[in-house]
Amino acid sequence: MEQYALQAVERLTTRPAEPYETLSVSPLTPLLGAEVSGLDLSQELTPQQEKEVKHAFQSHHVLVFRDQDLTPEQHKRFAGVFGELHPVTLPVEGSDPYILEISADKDSRAVAGNGWHSDGTADPAPSLGSLLYLTTVPEGGSGGDTLFANMHLAYELLSPAMKEFLGGLTALHDGALPWTAAGQTPPAEYDVPRTEHPVVVRHPETGRELLFVNAPYTSHITQLSRTESDTLLGMLYAHVARTPLLQCRVRWQPRTLVVWDNRSVQHHAVWDYFPLTRLGCRVAVEGTPLHR
Repeated sequence: MEQYALQAVERLTTRPAEPYETLSVSPLTPLLGAEVSGLDLSQELTPQQEKEVKHAFQSHHVLVFRDQDLTPEQHKRFAGVFGELHPVTLPVEGSDPYILEISADKDSRAVAGNGWHSDGTADPAPSLGSLLYLTTVPEGGSGGDTLFANMHLAYELLSPAMKEFLGGLTALHDGALPWTAAGQTPPAEYDVPRTEHPVVVRHPETGRELLFVNAPYTSHITQLSRTESDTLLGMLYAHVARTPLLQCRVRWQPRTLVVWDNRSVQHHAVWDYFPLTRLGCRVAVEGTPLHR
């Protein structure tokens, strides 16, 4: 490992111990993710519990809560700890726009999230995060894991020269790309978002720099030719996918809720369980515009 990268990893793994009074936090890796125990999310959290959950969220970016029995309203209430809810479906009479059903079975020919991405980055204010609650997982624990990658660390591991180059670039994110990539046209009622974001942004809460491009939504880097843009983006995507140090893996169990920071991580819902069934629902939280 290059010296600058080694220094970044050492700095991030030598954090002081985090005191928690109302919950327990067990890291998944030294650099990303944690399991949280001691909370019943079907109940309203106390102010101290909320404070400690938010602290763990900023520290670990991905939080896993096991053995939770949640109604849709309780799911949304816990999401509200992090901010206002963000609609996740187009308006349909009689449906809840804040609850997205996640399902895959023997009849599925594709699944959402099967590839490295962040959700909805074409929006002017990409969502703060998502909360996915699974009630059914592939029988016998046969696959269906979700991988996460730390975008702060993805940036830190780049060379100083590459960091300086990326710092002056912006990229167009296009909400139509996932549709066209699947050979489809966005619904007529969908107001397709297209937003230019810096390639490197600062986290709105912590001020830490992070890499902010992803294959499903990023069209191109606006300051470069298409050939240059495709080459550079391909390198950055390979960096995320092929650097295990950036990643953690969540192995799902029934009645598990996972919340992740949509700004500071990418995720990949691995579809390795066909024809088995995986069911749940997802809620998202409103974010803010991102800046360099």
